[in-house]
Amino acid sequence: MIAAIILAAGQSKRMGQPKMLLPWGESTVLQTVIATFQAAGVDDILVVTGAGHERVEELVGDSAQTVFNAGYERGEMLSSVQAGLAAQSPGSDAVLIGLGDQPQVKAVTIQRLLEAHAQAGSSIIIPSCQNHRGHPWLVARAHWDEVLRLHPPETMRQFLNRHIAEIHYIESADSSVLADLDTPDDYLKYRP
Repeated sequence: MIAAIILAAGQSKRMGQPKMLLPWGESTVLQTVIATFQAAGVDDILVVTGAGHERVEELVGDSAQTVFNAGYERGEMLSSVQAGLAAQSPGSDAVLIGLGDQPQVKAVTIQRLLEAHAQAGSSIIIPSCQNHRGHPWLVARAHWDEVLRLHPPETMRQFLNRHIAEIHYIESADSSVLADLDTPDDYLKYRP
C-alpha cells in the first residue's frame, strides 16, 4: 500500500496568515490538497500539523489522519517528514510526500507516480519540470530508517542527493509540481 504524508506544519511567516486555511475555490488550500490525493486513489493520508494545529486538525476533520510535529518551530521540513514516517502503519510500502500549500497539483501527476512505482518498482520517484525536482515525491520503506536517523543540519535535499542514482524522474510539463504558496503574491497569482 502507498500512503501519503501531507506536510502542513509551517508557520506561514511569509504569508502573514495560516495558508492551510486560506480559501481555494469552494474549499481551502489544505482541503484541496487532501481531495486531490483522494481523487488520485490514495486512501491512507496523514497530515503533519504544527503551527495552529488545533485549527488545521479541525479543518482536516475525518478526511485524513493527523499527527502533530512538536518540532515545527525549528522550521525544518525534515522534522515533519520524520513525524509522518514514524506514524505510518506497518502495511505501507511507500509514501508520497506532498506539500499542504500546493493545491495546484493535479491528481494525474500523483497517479503517474503511483503507476511508475507499480511498473518500475523504483524506491524514489520524483516529478521533474524543466530539470527541477518537484512535489509530491515517493520514497519506499527501504529508505525510511535512514530518513528517521537524519539530524539537522542534514536535510531531505541532502538525502536525495546521496541517492541520486536511485531516483526515477517523471518528466512533467505541468509546472504545478514546482509551485507552492509562500507569499501573498503567490496566493494571488495561483488562486482559482
